[in-house]
Amino acid sequence: MTSKELDIAFKNAVKSINDHKEPFPADVLLRLYAYYKRASNDDDTPTGGKPHISAFKTNALFQTRGLTCDEAKKLYIEAVTQYFLYRK
Repeated sequence: MTSKELDIAFKNAVKSINDHKEPFPADVLLRLYAYYKRASNDDDTPTGGKPHISAFKTNALFQTRGLTCDEAKKLYIEAVTQYFLYRK
């Protein structure tokens, strides 16, 4: 997959998640959050009104440390594909 093809597939995967109206399981959301942040080179520290949610986000990001942008995009695409394939 070329870089351009990867970018298109990533944008389509993000769109499919944003367009989805049903709630997602928390573990899926955290994984997608971390992959998205790595894929978009967003190194901002998670913030919010609920410290425990920020802690979960920080942990998810910690687990994806060392991933390149392209690796994170591929993992995001795979996670989205798996979710829509196997959800109930």
